[in-house]
Amino acid sequence: MQKAIIGKKIGMTQIFDEKGTVIPVTVVEAGPCVVSQIKTVENDGYASVQMGYGDLKAKKVNKPMKGHFDKANAAPKRTLREFRFDDTSKYELGQILKADVFAAGDKVDVTGTSKGKGYAGVIKRWNFQRLKESHGSGPVARHGGSMGACSSPSRVWKGKKMAGHLGAERVTVQNLAVVKVDAENNLIAIKGAVPGPNGGIVVIRDTVKA
Repeated sequence: MQKAIIGKKIGMTQIFDEKGTVIPVTVVEAGPCVVSQIKTVENDGYASVQMGYGDLKAKKVNKPMKGHFDKANAAPKRTLREFRFDDTSKYELGQILKADVFAAGDKVDVTGTSKGKGYAGVIKRWNFQRLKESHGSGPVARHGGSMGACSSPSRVWKGKKMAGHLGAERVTVQNLAVVKVDAENNLIAIKGAVPGPNGGIVVIRDTVKA
């Protein structure tokens, strides 16, 4: 059975295994999530499961979305994510999923949004080298330099590394190990670092084996 869950990154800590080895972990509040829609190949052309996480006031939901959640007999949810599964027969509309869908030892992929760092120059954004600050470099020691385009093609090539928005990108860290699951409090401890700031939404799903 393919598994996935939506959660919120709480922060990092460390735990000890039975041998006393320190394991750095990221704690994620995983679920509870509700199955808000199940798509099938016959009806939609592909199979997937849509899950909702985080309660939302009913007055903040428009009528189409209210009807969408009413079909699942569920309260409105703030975050919706869709997961393509080969087999959706193990899921039911309105089903509640909690952290215990995963167990210690499972391998997972975690997707989140990295921290936004605003507008950044080429040195911070792309690790460009700076010019020497002597013998005529002037006030351009941290500038990006030539764009490399003359009268032909008379434009900057698409994808050119330049200054711009840094961070706030979708990042997936693969093949992380689940160290501990606290089903009572819906917490999952994952070995290593998980993308995104504390409080950010993350998606956990089992690692797809090639």
